[in-house]
Amino acid sequence: MPDLPTYLGFVAAVLLMQAVPGPDTILVAARGMGQGLRIALATVFGMTVLAGLIQLPLLALGIGEIAQSHPAIFDVIRVAGAAYLVWLGLGYIFRSGRASSEPLPRDATSPWRAATQGMVINLMNPNPLIFMLAFLPQFVDPARGAVVMQLLVLGATQKVTGFGVLGAVALAAGRVGDRVAARSGIARWQVRVAGAILVVLGAWLLVSR
Repeated sequence: MPDLPTYLGFVAAVLLMQAVPGPDTILVAARGMGQGLRIALATVFGMTVLAGLIQLPLLALGIGEIAQSHPAIFDVIRVAGAAYLVWLGLGYIFRSGRASSEPLPRDATSPWRAATQGMVINLMNPNPLIFMLAFLPQFVDPARGAVVMQLLVLGATQKVTGFGVLGAVALAAGRVGDRVAARSGIARWQVRVAGAILVVLGAWLLVSR
């Protein structure tokens, strides 16, 4: 384990960086506004807990270095993740355009499906794993024990703080979304806006480096 001052410094640095809105924040806010608190929180669970169950072992094995040293792999994963976001956003927009007599598709996504989608989106973005591999070792002291265990502890901490930060975003956006859900006209535009945000986000990730 890192010593307490080092660990607290790591937590402070991670929270500071997580407070800056990024693609995950935008996605969670869009889902909260478009589908409510439960779906937004499920998405956060997938992005942090479920994705962490895969990313942390990869971190320990150093797989992130492969993606970092082979840009083509990075680009393939990045393009796939961006395309997936666009596909989700278009799905929201098309479903919200159904006849007004049909039920609003707010609940078309189950919490489990939202969680798995959040996990897939996070895993399709290689940045978190590469960031872990570049950032976490700065707080590792080989003199204090097994390096792999220290990396796992720091990585798990990053995921826990990420759940807290994104969970707060889900709570704020989800409450707003739930309040207008009963008004069909507003709620339909709410889903359309959420879908448009996902499409724009996917397109932005597609062209950004």
